[in-house]
Amino acid sequence: MPASTYQRGLVSVLRLIARSTPKGKHIHVIADNYSPHKHPAVTAWLARNKRVHMHFTPTSASWLNMVERFFRDIPENRIRRGVFRSVPELISAIEDYIQSHNQSPKPFIWTAKASDILEKVTRARRTLDNVASE
Repeated sequence: MPASTYQRGLVSVLRLIARSTPKGKHIHVIADNYSPHKHPAVTAWLARNKRVHMHFTPTSASWLNMVERFFRDIPENRIRRGVFRSVPELISAIEDYIQSHNQSPKPFIWTAKASDILEKVTRARRTLDNVASE
């Protein structure tokens, strides 16, 4: 199956990162489970570049993906309380929100301990497995 523009772009980015990172360093890339991240063109490149390691967030764990969190914030912080009479008005509101957000960026600081998060993931997985086996 031929690689799409997305997979070629991903391999290009990985190649750029690998070229820009000192040779003795390993590179760890965290990505979601989007299927193009596991495309044969990507896995073949990774097989040839052993110092680059892909790690995938668990399925149904979009809360770990910072982009997903940002997209969640748009309706929470701008759209839900708004009144929009047209699509262009909605687009303008979203663009205004993004511009405002970018003017005062703040780092995201995890407040939960990793052990607490992993325990919740373990409990959720156990629950899902029990539901699936019923």
